[in-house]
Parts: sequence; C-alpha cells; structure tokens
Amino acid sequence: MIVNGQQETLDTPISVTELIEQRGLRPERVAIELNGDIVPRNKRSEVMLHDGDTVEIVTFVQGG
Repeated sequence: MIVNGQQETLDTPISVTELIEQRGLRPERVAIELNGDIVPRNKRSEVMLHDGDTVEIVTFVQGG
C-alpha cells in the first residue's frame, strides 16, 4: 500500500478508521482519498484498505 507517497505493507486488511486511529490523527481533521476517490466520513469504518491501495491523507490545519 502507498500512503502519502510512501510504500507500506499491510499484513491484514484494515479499515480507513483503523488507519486514522493507528496514526493518532483526529478523524474530524482529515480527509482520506483511496485510489483517487474521497472516502466519505460515514463510510470510513466500512471501507477496507488492502496492500495494493494508494491512500492520501490530508490534514486540515487552521491558520491566521
């Protein structure tokens, strides 16, 4: 699997929610793109990631 341009290996499929939790990210502050498509927040626990997937994690930050 490729996450934000970096190759990673998955031993078993995990959900998008699990990926967010593993990385210690705040779910309300990220958007997830999986193989070119945005994963809706209400589908994150249902959508499973597999070793050949490409994932982009975008973190929202506030600025001034």
